[in-house]
Amino acid sequence: MIAQVFLSVLLAIVLLYAVSTLRKAPVVGIAAILTAMCGLYLVWFPSHATGLAHLAGVGRGADLVVYTWVVISLLMLLNLHLKLRAQMEEITRLARAVALAEAARAAASDTMPPAADTAAAERTERAGAVIRSLAEAPGRTPVAPS
Repeated sequence: MIAQVFLSVLLAIVLLYAVSTLRKAPVVGIAAILTAMCGLYLVWFPSHATGLAHLAGVGRGADLVVYTWVVISLLMLLNLHLKLRAQMEEITRLARAVALAEAARAAASDTMPPAADTAAAERTERAGAVIRSLAEAPGRTPVAPS
């Protein structure tokens, strides 16, 4: 009985967190709500977990829960890895665009012949276009300049 109460409290905290994240990340929130609700159900009706385990060809309900948890954890790890990789690639693109813009700005401020000034202005415009395209990309949150 103590384990059921303890696990129920932990799952209720997960449920509250899931409800609070619904607005920011609806898919994650819904998945967490469903997982917490299934967890609460299986905590209070462990015989049903055993029945599901036998249907899945697993010996015990606890084993089925652990196997399911491992699969969910691996999927979350893969998702986090892919997001981190995408962020690193975006940071690299932004750093390159900023470096190009700084180089073009430095070249434009030097005393150069008019033809070179035109080339620097074109480079600055291209760098600005890259920065604008990155800022306006779908799914990206615009960052205010500091």
